[in-house]
Amino acid sequence: MHNSRLGCFTTTGIIAALVTAIVIAVVAFTQGGVLYSPGDLNAQPGEMLGGVMSHAETDGECKACHVAPWSSLTMADRCTSCHTDVAAQMREVASLHGAMQSKNPSLNCAPCHPDHRGADAPLTVATTADFPHESLGYSLNGHPLKVTREAFLCSDCHADDITTFHVTICADCHRQMDAAFTSEHESAWGGDCLSCHDGVDTYGSDFDHNVFAFPLTGKHVQISCYDCHMDARTVTDMQATRQDCAACHLADDAHAGRFGADCAACHSSDGWTPAQFDHNLSAFKLEGEHAEADCEDCHKNNIYQGTPSDCYSCHAQDDEHDGKFGTDCAACHTPSDWEDATFDHSRGNFPLTGAHQQIDCEKCHVNAQFAGTPTTCAACHADPVFHAGLFGTDCASCHSTTAWRPASFNGQHTFPLNHGESGMVSCATCHPSSFTSYTCYGCHEHNEAEVRSEHLEEGISNFQNCMECHPTGNEHEGGGGGDDD
Repeated sequence: MHNSRLGCFTTTGIIAALVTAIVIAVVAFTQGGVLYSPGDLNAQPGEMLGGVMSHAETDGECKACHVAPWSSLTMADRCTSCHTDVAAQMREVASLHGAMQSKNPSLNCAPCHPDHRGADAPLTVATTADFPHESLGYSLNGHPLKVTREAFLCSDCHADDITTFHVTICADCHRQMDAAFTSEHESAWGGDCLSCHDGVDTYGSDFDHNVFAFPLTGKHVQISCYDCHMDARTVTDMQATRQDCAACHLADDAHAGRFGADCAACHSSDGWTPAQFDHNLSAFKLEGEHAEADCEDCHKNNIYQGTPSDCYSCHAQDDEHDGKFGTDCAACHTPSDWEDATFDHSRGNFPLTGAHQQIDCEKCHVNAQFAGTPTTCAACHADPVFHAGLFGTDCASCHSTTAWRPASFNGQHTFPLNHGESGMVSCATCHPSSFTSYTCYGCHEHNEAEVRSEHLEEGISNFQNCMECHPTGNEHEGGGGGDDD
């Protein structure tokens, strides 16, 4: 007889497998899961919890403690549903169960309270090998052996009660390893070892400071932790330590705070000296050629405090003006270049006004000679020929710096200058060729021939000197008749 096949399986094989699975399921159902039990449950009687006095009294009902894979509950939920006192402890951080729960909420009961090991086997197993000590914030990985090279027991640190621990035990043990270091360490950091140590030396000798915001470089590598973390007693104290330079080095500040608290602006962790000083932090910023000068040019003999910041203190020997313009070099010069100067003439004894402001310096200061330059008008403005030397050298008595013309004559003029109907008469009207001579023919309606004829008709033969008879310009003067011109 030929058996039919389904792939690599025969029909007979498939049927046999199904029958076997059904038999196993029926036995498991009828026996309450005993078929899968790894061993006998604990039968030691205790107080009544969940209707039973021992785990064995559950009659092999696996679901009394175990949950289905698809359930949202955990085995720990089943434990605390009976052990309500433990559930209360887990809500109290100060208790052992509460501390473990706060550190590791997913922690299960089974690692410390195993079952199925026999009717008389204990339900609590707490050894250094299987107890989840790290869930309490302290790992035992760094404490595998005592000084005697023997394995640690719980009683070595907790005596008869694992819920208590005395911090003095740390120091007592470590003094056997290095008494001097332990005493020094305890003196510097206090005796509460657990406030900093977690059993894996996170803040111990293998601590890598460079993974934090303040990497140790230069001379910072050589100093002890206590030099910066003075009076720190907890990890929180450590983390709260200030990271600015002044927090540690304020007492060493030779500048008395004048350059602020950012030491790193000039100094490095390699050493206080040499330093790269940022002069812009001071009251005297370096600009132009000052930025190229050597420190020693201004700070003689390495003396920095009290160095004067006025120009003249450094540049007095370069003063070509011999102090005539004062000591405020910056009024004309800039740090860029001595030659690139803008002189404020109003600071001198000859302020520039009017047209004087528009001329080049070389017009008055020939060959770049400044000292001794005369300030009289005549020194630059020679007396015109037509003045004939009659007015002296005080040009300003008639002229202004606005322009040479028009000019206002302010000297003594025997003949009134407002002669005529048009107001002030110009000099050229009466003095067309020279101020040493005059004529009245320039403005009167009569020409020379008419004036001659009129005067001769009246018997006046000497009529060439008009001023002799008409000193004020009035025709009636000197016996003459008629109206004023």
